[in-house]
Amino acid sequence: MSKVAIVFHSGYGHTKVLAERVQAGAESVPGTRTSLISVEEIDAHWTDLEAADAIIFGSPTYMGNVSGPFKTFMDASSKPWLERKWQDKLAAGFTISGSPSGDKLNTLQSLMIFAMQHGMVWVGNAEMPYNEEGINRLGSFTGLMATAGQVAPEVEPNLADRKSAERLGQRVATATARWTQAS
Repeated sequence: MSKVAIVFHSGYGHTKVLAERVQAGAESVPGTRTSLISVEEIDAHWTDLEAADAIIFGSPTYMGNVSGPFKTFMDASSKPWLERKWQDKLAAGFTISGSPSGDKLNTLQSLMIFAMQHGMVWVGNAEMPYNEEGINRLGSFTGLMATAGQVAPEVEPNLADRKSAERLGQRVATATARWTQAS
């Protein structure tokens, strides 16, 4: 059984929609168990992160970087960092903002550097970009990028972004199964 944790912050609900789709994608891989953890509830879940084989990080992009609550979680992870509790776990990330660019790459790079500082192994997005309506429509290979304008989370992220999130969850769960069998 592979364990995949999804840790996220969602200020307006859009990132939570993506997190739930990432979770659904991961759970579609046989032998995968997931935990969906909001950073606001992190104090009850440090042991879940320690027990996970992979951790997928999700944050909205606010002002060109991770949200304040997500950064607080990152800073609070100094004890697991010091004890190398997450070393050699797989990691991946996703983000969403209101515009097609929105400086989301910087958020994904922040998530990737954070994972690398913990000694984790980053899993990128392998989906080829198709077109404006397709999977990985924003063409990001570092992780998942999605957009949501000033509309409700029931409307955006759109279907393509939701499918892209599921594919990221599947990719990480599949890689985790291979990774845990090899060790």
